[in-house]
Parts: sequence; structure tokens; C-alpha cells
Amino acid sequence: MSGYLDRIGAGKILVNREPMSFDWMPNNLVGRDKELSELAGMFSHIEDHNSSCRSVITGPVGSGKTVLSKRFGDDLLKHLEGKRKISYAHVNCRNNPSTSQVLQQIAISLDSGHPERGLSSGEIIQSIRRNLLSHNNHLLLVLDEVDVLVRRDNFDLIYKLLRIDESQERKGSLSLILISQDSMLLKLFEPAIISRLGASNIIQLKPYDKKGLIQIIKQRADIACRSGSISEDIFEKIGVMASESGDARLAIELLDSSIRRAESAGRGEVLVVDVEQSLARSASIEPSQVDGLTKDQKLIMLGLCRRLKKSSEINTGEAEKLYRVVCEEYETKPKSYTTFWKHLKLLENQGLIETRNDKSNVGRGRTQYITMNNVAPANLATRIELDLQR
Repeated sequence: MSGYLDRIGAGKILVNREPMSFDWMPNNLVGRDKELSELAGMFSHIEDHNSSCRSVITGPVGSGKTVLSKRFGDDLLKHLEGKRKISYAHVNCRNNPSTSQVLQQIAISLDSGHPERGLSSGEIIQSIRRNLLSHNNHLLLVLDEVDVLVRRDNFDLIYKLLRIDESQERKGSLSLILISQDSMLLKLFEPAIISRLGASNIIQLKPYDKKGLIQIIKQRADIACRSGSISEDIFEKIGVMASESGDARLAIELLDSSIRRAESAGRGEVLVVDVEQSLARSASIEPSQVDGLTKDQKLIMLGLCRRLKKSSEINTGEAEKLYRVVCEEYETKPKSYTTFWKHLKLLENQGLIETRNDKSNVGRGRTQYITMNNVAPANLATRIELDLQR
């Protein structure tokens, strides 16, 4: 009965699952050196025991906001070891959307025995401050997805945290990093809060490009997978699919799912067909859509499908050569390059293919690359071949 469980732990490809987690923090962040330097500049005075620093990080889903703050926090604590005692607390406000929940998470991070009930928000804030004072400690607090808290509980907590040392003899109890997908986060606050945060202390992360996404999944695969189990074509395919959104989480998810699919099939190598498009796309096309194409369009599609079964993408020059090979196979005179190009655009407009412009692998110019992300090329190739043989 339990034979189906035999694959668990088999690890033909994956030998360390930890890097496949979104929460895994690499030693080096891909493409974020500039942003880490900007954070360091905003926290340049944190070594001073009477100083507190602030920063706001914004960016779309999967742009690395959370891992950026965690990498910075971890590096900062190591850098200041022996110079200033610092504790790090990271609270996700989507999971803790009220003032009391956020404060409770902060208090517990400093003292696991902190009472869970019976204290007001003001009392918990004072308890946090007393804990920091008694241990000669400074708190680096990150409020992730803070816009959820602000929209639900207004900005009162942010204001209180920024004023935690007001009317106190000791200063520099708490530094604050706010994280949000909302690039207009500061507009949610009143001028007094913006002034304390610093209107210029903002880091806006851009989505990752294809190159960055490929570097991210390669970094994880190098640690998580057996050597040689994932080819460059797989990384390229995933990079192209995830680059539309620039979401690193999507790229990691696609890598993880393709590994699981290959291992479930009993293979020790990931194939292009293991990278399923449905995880990256909300829309897909029906194979029957090719039935209404002209003969030349079907011949073009057949050449593309045959190559894209094995490769993640193909440039237009290679596509035309394959078209001419298929025309010879089916004893059809190929159309001119201009007509071939027009057919490609029609196929793209119907969603059968997708194109992108990028640097050419040969020379210094640019060329157009073709991908097929909404349908399995192998299925289309079989359907077109059967139709052409009738």
C-alpha cells in the first residue's frame, strides 16, 4: 500500500531542499549590491550608541525586499559585534495586522517569556524599551508589508515607535525599516512621520530582469541539486517565463516544480518539458487553435515546435532555416522572408508564440527570440504532423 511513498527522499536531483524555500537567505544577493550600499549609507551612524536610523524599502512582489532587509540585518549584526549590541526583529504585518499583534511579536523576540495578554499597547512599548535599556541593547526592527497595518490600524504605532525615546534620558533604542509593495507608502503618513522617517530614506527596488532571475535560480540550484542535473536550457526557459513579471519567487517556484516533476518521472535530469507553463501563466491556448492556420503557418509552427521541444527559445534566423527544412520535407515552396516575418507576427498575435528582443549571440547587434510558453510544443508538433499527412 505504501509503495507510492518510495520516492520520498529519493533525491535523484534535489539533495538539499532548503534553498528552494522563499525564506532561504543566500550569502550574496544577486543584483542588489547597489541597494545594500544605499542601506549602509542610511545606517552609517548606527555605531553611535545614541543614534537611531530609518529606511523605507518598496518594490513589486518578488523583487527581493524581504531578503534584502534580512541580509542587511544579518551582515550589520556581524559588522557591529563588539561595538554595539543589536537585536534584529522581523515582523510581517500581513500575518500580524493589528498594533497589539505587532507589539507582541516584538516583545517576544526580545523576551520569550513576555506575557501574551493583559497589557495595553502603551505598556508593551514601555516593556520593550525597558528590556532594551536593561540589556544595553539596540533593536533593528523590520515591519514587512507595513501598508496592511497602516490601512487597518492607521499610523499610530509607527508614530509611537519613532518617538520611543522621547522624554527619556537614553536615546537610540530602536532603528526601523519599513517594507511595502506600495511605492506611494509615504503618502499614507502624516507630515510628522515622514519627517522622522526621512523623505529621502527610500529604496525602490525594480523587478529582476531575465539575467538576474537566471542567476538567482542558478545560485539555488548549485547548492540544492546534483551537479549536471539541470542544463542551461532549463535555466534559460525559466528565466524567460519569469522575466515578464520580474518575480524571483515565480522563478524559484518553476525551478522547484520542474525538479519535482522530473523526480516523479524517475529521472535524474530536468527536461524542458518539465517546466510547466501553467504555473507561470493564467491563460493558455487550445491545441485545436492551430487547425485554422494556413499551410505555411503550420509549417512554420512545426519547425518551431520541433526545436522548442528541446530548447527554451530560438532566434528568428534559425526559425526561418527550420521553416525551409520543413517545406522541403513536405515538398512545398517556401515563402519569402518578408512573408515569413508577417506569418510570425500573426502567430504572435494569436498567442501561439511570444517574442522578445535581446542582444545577439553573434556580433554586437540585437535579434528577436521566439518562445512558446502557453502550450507544450510536443503536443502541437504531433497535431500539425497528423494534419499535414492527410
